[in-house]
Parts: sequence; structure tokens; C-alpha cells
Amino acid sequence: MPTATLTSKGQVTIPKAVRDLLRIDTGDQIDFVVTDRGDVLVRGVTVDVRELRGLLKRPRRRGVTVEEMNNAILRRHARKR
Repeated sequence: MPTATLTSKGQVTIPKAVRDLLRIDTGDQIDFVVTDRGDVLVRGVTVDVRELRGLLKRPRRRGVTVEEMNNAILRRHARKR
């Protein structure tokens, strides 16, 4: 099991095996989640945008153009007045 040492400044170097598992790199953020039992979970926060591809895709639904989005926004804004 990978281990790390806390410095006098409260810093810890995350072992490479753990960084690889969390898929985190320099500049990425991590969350520390404390459970009811007092355990601490470490989660990588930063997600590569490429992992989001297809997340919102719905079968048999065509895409919307930017022009269609802009027109919808203008119509919605006009109704609010």
C-alpha cells in the first residue's frame, strides 16, 4: 500500500501509483470527503473534457445549431418582457 509523509507545512506528496489511479496531474484538484465513520476518501475533481463526449446525447434526436440556440434565447428573452 502506498504511503506518504506529512511535512511541517502540512503538505503531502501523493504517490505516483495513487496519482495514476485517480488520473490526476499537476494543477488538478482533488476532494477530501470525510465519511460518517471518519474515513477520508480522496477523489480527483478535474475531468478531461474528452471524457464528457456523448454524455448528453439522446438517441434519435438531431443536434441544434448555434443559430437555433440564439433564436431560442431571443424568443425566451422577448417573452420575459
